[in-house]
This record gives sequence, C-alpha cells and structure tokens, in this order.
Amino acid sequence: MNTLPPPVIDISIRTQTLTLTLPGGRSRTFPVSTALNGPGSAAGSGCTPLGLHRVRLKIGGGAPAGAVFVGRRATGEIHRADASAREPERDWILSRILWLQGMEPGRNRGGNVDTLRRFVYIHGTAAEADIGTACSHGCIRMNNADVIELFDLVPPGCAVRIHRE
Repeated sequence: MNTLPPPVIDISIRTQTLTLTLPGGRSRTFPVSTALNGPGSAAGSGCTPLGLHRVRLKIGGGAPAGAVFVGRRATGEIHRADASAREPERDWILSRILWLQGMEPGRNRGGNVDTLRRFVYIHGTAAEADIGTACSHGCIRMNNADVIELFDLVPPGCAVRIHRE
C-alpha cells in the first residue's frame, strides 16, 4: 500500500517559479513565465488563472525536444530559430503539454472562467530567453528541457495551485 502523497505543482506569479513537490517531500523548482496581462480567469483576457487546478491531460510523451504542437497535435516539425524569426509574434507550443482543468466552480471552472475551455497549458516555448518574466498569453511557459522533466514526473490528475505570491 502506497502511503506517500502524490506530487503537487505550485506556481507563483510573483516569483515566476513552479515548484514540484514529490512523494517523500523532495522538491524541484523551475523558472516559468506566466501571463503578461497578469492573473485572471476570464475567457479572452490573456491572463493566467488563479486557484486550484489539476493536470487534465498530458500530451506529447516521447516527442523530441522542440516538437511543434498546433491544436494539441504534434505537427512533425522540430522548432528552429529561423522559424521564430519568420513568425516573431507566434506563441510556439513546444515539447510537451500539460493541459490544466480548473477545480473551483465560478473561479476557474465553468462559464466564462473555465481554464480547460480557455486551453491553458504548462508547455515548452521558443522564447526560452524570456523565461522568468511574465510574458505569456495566459499559459505557463517553461524551458523545453524543464517541461520534459516535469512531464515525466507528474501523473494525470496532479494537483496544480496557481497563486499571486
């Protein structure tokens, strides 16, 4: 019988960090980028939703680092710097996707504030130089190597808490 608690992800908007607490109390902290528009849950806001979430789906297991995703599907491409130069405004979703689902009705679940329907992910990015600053369109961006590591450490259903502090 396993008595160890499951992994938990804690995301701080103030410090732009994601801390993964593993069974046995070990933890790992990664730099992230949350929304340029700050915290918020409204559809179309471009904000990062606060509160308790869970990893609803894990997408991209086994894909190579830098794999390009569109509509949550791997395109078969591997991101290259010249692609970013051609499309500088594109929000590249790379390597892995952890699709979040809100767990608090009226705050981040249901209606106009539904995290899942807003397609809020933890994902890799082409803008790795910007990690550590709030610059995303609402998702939580990570360095590609870090999101691959995180992906391999957490199960679907893993609790995710996003907070200001």
